Amino acid sequence: MSLEAAVVTRDAEAFGVVCLDIRAAAVFDVDAHLRITRPDGTVEDRHLGGAGIDPAWLPRGRYRLELPSDPEWPIGTQLDVGISLGAPTGRTALDRVTFEVSTRADHASGWRLGSYAGSPSIEKLSWSQGPSSWFYRHFDHAARVVIDLMFADHPKLRGDVLDVGCGDGITDLGIALRKQPKRFVAVDPFKGYERLPEICKEHHLPPEVIEQSGIDFRPDSGNALDLEDDSFDAVLSWGSLEHIAGGYAQTLSEIKRVLRPGGLFFAHPGLFYGSAGNHLGEFFDDPWIHLKLDREELKERVLAGTPRYMDRAGETSPPEQYWQWYTELNPIKLPDFEQELRGMGFEPWRFALRTDPVVEYTPELQGYDMVALGISELYGVFRLR
Repeated sequence: MSLEAAVVTRDAEAFGVVCLDIRAAAVFDVDAHLRITRPDGTVEDRHLGGAGIDPAWLPRGRYRLELPSDPEWPIGTQLDVGISLGAPTGRTALDRVTFEVSTRADHASGWRLGSYAGSPSIEKLSWSQGPSSWFYRHFDHAARVVIDLMFADHPKLRGDVLDVGCGDGITDLGIALRKQPKRFVAVDPFKGYERLPEICKEHHLPPEVIEQSGIDFRPDSGNALDLEDDSFDAVLSWGSLEHIAGGYAQTLSEIKRVLRPGGLFFAHPGLFYGSAGNHLGEFFDDPWIHLKLDREELKERVLAGTPRYMDRAGETSPPEQYWQWYTELNPIKLPDFEQELRGMGFEPWRFALRTDPVVEYTPELQGYDMVALGISELYGVFRLR
């Protein structure tokens, strides 16, 4: 036996199968390392992740991991496998399990991860479904983008963390469960996070993890944070600044006020003139339709349309709501946004841009510059001097 959260044993009925008994509500970033030692002393190492299997999380239950096999392995080959889990202070190894090859395999096979009866099916978990799953895009992918790509696993994510405009809270939950920060406050006046227990249950994540995450959800506005000065190590804003009706200047001022000197501010604002900026993609295939039609025709087509709900956690707002959201959008451009932050004392620390491979200049687009149209997304971390 090993960690209280999970126990690894051999399957008593099948050679080369490891039983992973998850006793915690959920564990994260599971990997397996297999060391193959042949009788002649030659050694080969294989990883579950190297085979393209990436168990971002496993809920409570019993799972079976079938090890690779190869008819080229001679009798007496030793298979030594270890399972590791992601943890706030680094990876944690569980007990190792060893097998010895006593008969030749009749064919080669790779890793296989499955569920025992009564446990959640692997195929129904978000990371197994990949980008086609809305939950995966927010709980798994977005959380890892923040943690690994943008913060480079910086220790400030284990300190005092604030999210301004948390929406449904799913990405925050993915971050908090992986990093277990000292404090995590998430604010949004629209209180979408109230549906979080229902969303978790629907996607086979035990709702009890919400309480375990320690996130303090509050219905506050980013324009008036009820928080002390210099009280956070990191502030997050994923897809929220463009939605603040009347402009985001006051929210940026509040973020600066509560962020400690040297603190990190992650911003992923919608860029109005880019291909993802109009937030009307559930009505139109043309990403620049809002720049090609006059306002009245655009409004008429939105109100007469039916959204495809491509990126929603069960939310089914009517076209009228979409139009209101569109009219409230702040027309953010990357160069202007960068200069605003620099003027406030923020300096770029790490950033990534996503661009469109080709932008076709139709006559309606001639009045817009190439940078504004070509940059679709900004992921940036800024350090407060």
